[in-house]
Amino acid sequence: MVSQKITVKNMTGFHLRPAGILCKIAMNYKSKVLSVLGAGVKNGDEIEVVCDGVDEEEALKAVIAGIENGLGE
Repeated sequence: MVSQKITVKNMTGFHLRPAGILCKIAMNYKSKVLSVLGAGVKNGDEIEVVCDGVDEEEALKAVIAGIENGLGE
């Protein structure tokens, strides 16, 4: 299991569209990807992304990169 904390930079936080993009990224990997999408995450909030499985390192890098790039926002 690997994890990393990241500060959300989306001006509108995590709502349906960015959450959907994050899910699409996570579905490319066999590992379980856990984050706090449904917890009212707002711009500037720090979240922890946790990945667990055979390709956890790659999954974590991809999810973090997606969040850093704004998840389509």
